[in-house]
Amino acid sequence: MPLLLPLPALPGLRPARPPAKRVVDLLGALILLALLGLPLAGVTALLYATHGRRPFAREAAVGLAGRPFRTWRLRTADTGRLGAVLDRCALDVLPQLINVLRGEMSLVGPRPEPRTDRPDRLLVRPGMTGLWQVSARSDLPWEEMALLDRHYVENHWLGMDLAILAQTPRAACRQRLA
Repeated sequence: MPLLLPLPALPGLRPARPPAKRVVDLLGALILLALLGLPLAGVTALLYATHGRRPFAREAAVGLAGRPFRTWRLRTADTGRLGAVLDRCALDVLPQLINVLRGEMSLVGPRPEPRTDRPDRLLVRPGMTGLWQVSARSDLPWEEMALLDRHYVENHWLGMDLAILAQTPRAACRQRLA
């Protein structure tokens, strides 16, 4: 059994995970998999056929309460134009819907990291998208990304999650294609 970090006692932070958020995560992941499952399978087969190796990569991450887990992504490095398109529109993270179904991740939250020295991040599940992704993607300095993550942890609610989800597709392609 992995060693779990104790939840930090940070004033003003609320680690509440309303059941409604988990229901939205499950329904959203199932709907997205139903809509994108066949195209995702086709892309996966194409990556395998053209590059002859496993199309998925797994990366170490720290989740809620410091629980370690592995995220899923499509391999995009050294996969030519297809990998560049997948990476550019952030489609390489779609396999993380499996992590959402397993309860390791949420649709919305701070992006997963292999380790963290920011205890506020341990109060929520990491997400496939988040506040800084729809604000400016990776154009922000690390300190500003950390502030947006903290703002999310302190203020998240279902309405905020739905707004972030609605903005994610446009923000992902706009920022990456610019």
